[in-house]
Order: sequence, then C-alpha cells, then structure tokens
Amino acid sequence: MDRMLRTAGFETAVTGSSGAGGVSVLSERLDGSQRRDDGVADSPSGLLVGVSPVSAPDARAHAVSSAEHLGLLHVLVVDDDEAVRKACCQIAAGMGFEVVGAESATAARAILKQRRIDLLLLDLKLPGGGGLPLLEQVKALHPEMAVIVMTAFATVSSAVEAMRIGAGDYLTKPFALEELTAVLERTGQRLHMDVQSRQLRERLRTQQGMGGLVGRSPEMEKLYRILSKVAYSTHPVLILGESGTGKELVARSIHFNGPNATKPFVPVDCGSLVPTLIESELFGHVKGAFTGADRAKDGLLASAEGGTVFLDEIGELPLDLQAKLLRALQEKEVRPVGATQARPISARVLAATNRDLATMVEQGRFRKDLYFRLNVVNLRIPPLRDRRDDIAVLATHFLKQMEKETGVERSFSDSMLRTMAEYDWPGNVRELENAIERACALSSGPVLHLGDLPTQLQNFRMQQGPAVHAVEENGMERSETGGASQGGGIVSIAEMEKHAILGTIRQLKGDKLMAAKLLGIGKTTLYRKLKEYGITEGMGD
Repeated sequence: MDRMLRTAGFETAVTGSSGAGGVSVLSERLDGSQRRDDGVADSPSGLLVGVSPVSAPDARAHAVSSAEHLGLLHVLVVDDDEAVRKACCQIAAGMGFEVVGAESATAARAILKQRRIDLLLLDLKLPGGGGLPLLEQVKALHPEMAVIVMTAFATVSSAVEAMRIGAGDYLTKPFALEELTAVLERTGQRLHMDVQSRQLRERLRTQQGMGGLVGRSPEMEKLYRILSKVAYSTHPVLILGESGTGKELVARSIHFNGPNATKPFVPVDCGSLVPTLIESELFGHVKGAFTGADRAKDGLLASAEGGTVFLDEIGELPLDLQAKLLRALQEKEVRPVGATQARPISARVLAATNRDLATMVEQGRFRKDLYFRLNVVNLRIPPLRDRRDDIAVLATHFLKQMEKETGVERSFSDSMLRTMAEYDWPGNVRELENAIERACALSSGPVLHLGDLPTQLQNFRMQQGPAVHAVEENGMERSETGGASQGGGIVSIAEMEKHAILGTIRQLKGDKLMAAKLLGIGKTTLYRKLKEYGITEGMGD
C-alpha cells in the first residue's frame, strides 16, 4: 500500500507496506534500546521532501538498479524527526544498503561503537550536542567514513563548516526523493571506488597484482597509490622512465586492474613500425588503398574495441603522424588509409617514452598539443638505482621464475647480493633480469656466485675492492696480493684479479673448489681463468 507523506505543504509517495517490497528499519532510542518499525508513521511530521516529479514505482525501479552495483554498505541515518529518519532509512534500504537509524547524537555514538558504518546521513540540528560535534568526532575516529549532512536551517556558513570538517555532501530540507537517491548512489559509488583502490594498491604492494610489478620501496608505494586511482579512470596516461624500468608492465597493470580488463590490450611499438606503413598499422586501410593492399585491415587503434592501446616509445612517432594521432584522440575516430568515412574508436590510450618530451616540444620535434593531450596523468617510474631496497626482492623474484622453468632450486651468495645491491644498473630491471638468467645458465651448483654474473658486474666489484672480498667474508686475512697491488704503480683490473685468484689457491694449498667458493666464483669460471693464465697443474706448493 502506498501512502502519501505530507509535511509542511509538501508531499511525495513512499511505500508503507511491510509485505512484499516493504522495508523493515531498525531504530535506536535515546536509552539505547531498539525497536523495529515496519513502514512509515500514519501521521508523519517534520521537514522531509519537496515536490518530486519521480513517482514511487519509478523511484523503486531506480533503487533496484542502483543496488545491483553498489553492493552491501552500512548506513547510519541520524535525525530526531521520526518520519524523516524512517523515510530515509526506507529509501536507503531499497537501494541495497544495510540501514540503521538513530534519533540523537548520543544514540548515534552508541551505534558507532558497536557496528561498522560506511556512510553517515546526519542531521546537523540534533538534541544531545548537535550534529557538528558528532561530525568532528566521527571524522577524527573514522576518517574513511563518508558523511552526508542534511539540515532545514541551511546557511552558507553551516554548509561550509560541515564540508570543512569532512562532510562529502549535503542536502537542504525539504529535498526531493530523487535528490536523496542521487546523493546516496553517488556516495556509494565513491566508497566502492575507494575500497577497490585500496585493494588494488594492496595487491600491487604484496606482489599479487597483474602485470608483474614487484617492489616495496617508498618510490614503488607512491607509484602504487597513483596506479590504484588511474586504473579506474578513462583518462590518457603518459608513462615516463628510463629504458628497462618496466613501462609496459605499468601499462598492463593499469589495464588489467581496471573496469575493461576483459577487453583487448594492444601494445604498439612506435619505434619499430616501418615508416611507410605506420599510418596503415595505426589507422588501418581499405582494400586497394595502395600496392599490396589486397584486403581491408583494421588499424591497431580500432582493434582495441573498448580496451586499451599502449603506444610505446611515442617520442619516435613522425611529426605528420603525430597530427593524425592527435585528431584521432580528440575526435574519437580514425579514417583508414584510402577510406572516405571515419570509424569511431572507444579505446583508452596509454603512452610511454624514455625521452624528455618537454624538451622535444621546445625543440619542435614533438607537437605541443599532442603532448598536453597525452599528459593528462603523468607517471614517472623510478630507475632501479633510486630504489635499491627492491633489488634483492626483484632478484629473488626472477630466481623463483627460473626455478619454475628449470625445476632447479638456487640461492645467492652474500657477495653476489652485496654486489647487486651496490651496482647502479644502467639497464634497470631488464638488465637485472638478464643478469639472473645468465647466472643460472652458467652456474655449476645450487649457489650463485659473483663469478656467474656478467663481466661488467665483476669488473665493478674489482674496482670497489681489488683484494679478495669472499676471503674477507670468512674472516681470513687479506691476501698478500692485495697489499702488493696497493704498493707501487697502477695495476690493471685483470692483473689484480689474477693475483687474487692465484694467491687464494696458494693459501688453500691448491684446493681449487674451496678457492672458487671463497672467491665467490663458479668452479668453471676458475678453471677457465687458470687456463688463460697457462696454469693446468695444482698450486699446492
């Protein structure tokens, strides 16, 4: 049964049936006791709603559609007017919220201590202290809680004060039914977005996010916070970073953690496209557009079909195609080569480069308008040397990947881990991954040593300390060759390496396996070095 809620000359339709489609609302008294109210009061009072063009059936249908995507959120309605409180509870419950009501600030505080509340619908004029003090307390104790304030005594100062304290929105009594519905739906969507962002950031931080991002340094935490926000938007994103930092992994994380994760992800390497065919690759062509075009072909921008297009190395794109790309992004359409009609596109665009686009704009090598179009959101990936805390984490991650591929368990020696942590890695994460793969391929045992790393890392270690670092790790004295190398003139790195190897073997009475272990190199590497020195017999003398 539908009843008309009449308040101060205003009226709206509210469902009062407690049967099918009815709402049961839990209400709190001042003394903390609870009562259950079915439907609305026969003689309501107070200031609730104004004239609404939305009929009750339409509002109910809208509420059902809203509930499908809002999920279960807990709402507390605080208002001393029973009719207003019960009607707001009923509308919120119809939208899919879990609702509880309170008639005073005191009752609201009691509920907040016992229940989880996600959204607070608060009347500013309340008995027992008023609404603003309650709002201040709520934002201090529960800063993540969303608050909507409502008042019949709205002034600019009260609204500004409430928003300053932390209210996200406000309603002025009398308000229409659809106003309340719209505000609740908007706030609920915002709450779900915040939850999804926090979950995404946590997945990324704990190495469970899609795209393969790994790292727990402060620089990566900052990157995760930005990623968790841009993943759910549709704005273009410009990803900047040195070669090998993982720009495509970041782009994949944005796509696969966003709302269009099931749609295509289309990477385009602008630097590898043949200059004469770039336009055809990006925008497509019709049959007979040029020699060899025996059939029509969709361009990469159109093939994404609501997904994401990742333009890697965007700085390599020729100026004439930059203009066409800009038009495609602005007009959301492309015209295939040889076609007379444009074709709409709906893909999100992510772009990446290791170049300084701002400098290229100043030099006239990159269009300023395209730069601003792509640079809506800017993500700068830190180089590996600026997040050294992640080097060991990344190295272990790559080692685990190799174990899955080969079935062989391996570990790092202390000297290898120390060297990797101190090295600057000019090739960034890609260079680190290749170094781990090389070490696994050349290793002769379960422990990876310094000698299994690429030559540039071995030379780096020798430059840092020409004597035998591995011997130092085991508490042994620096070899006599280390002292000799410091004595006279300049000694080459190769000569210092030779002295370190031969001196260690002499000290160990010719035990080459132990020498290789102490030196932090593989036995295969040691025998190869001895062969280079022309030594094939033992050196135990």
